[in-house]
Amino acid sequence: MTCSRRLFLLGTATSFAGAFLAACGQEPTEDVAKTAVPVGGSVILDKFIIAQPTAGHYVAYSATCPHEFKKITVAQGDTVRCTAHGSTFNINDGSVVSGPAVRGLREVQLLEEGDRLVAEDAQA
Repeated sequence: MTCSRRLFLLGTATSFAGAFLAACGQEPTEDVAKTAVPVGGSVILDKFIIAQPTAGHYVAYSATCPHEFKKITVAQGDTVRCTAHGSTFNINDGSVVSGPAVRGLREVQLLEEGDRLVAEDAQA
């Protein structure tokens, strides 16, 4: 059986499109136990920051600093800090406490599933 050029290209394009769509369909998610997130503090995961500004109120942000897209690595009380250039953000609303960043953290979706919190980024 011979394979025509047209049939080969059609098969290759179909395979590529299927793989591409499968990769695009998965939104990055990370989860953590509610008990791991301190009241008035936060936990930094690989891609997300999950905070509990007040008892029982949880929020999630991207762990990527909006200044130069480095990972935020330090959580201190009600702030998180990017050690690359020193930008500090408030965990209550993601706003900039001190620059050089001029934009706040990007909030992401946070789901409560029993005793776990699941952060999900639909924009990634």
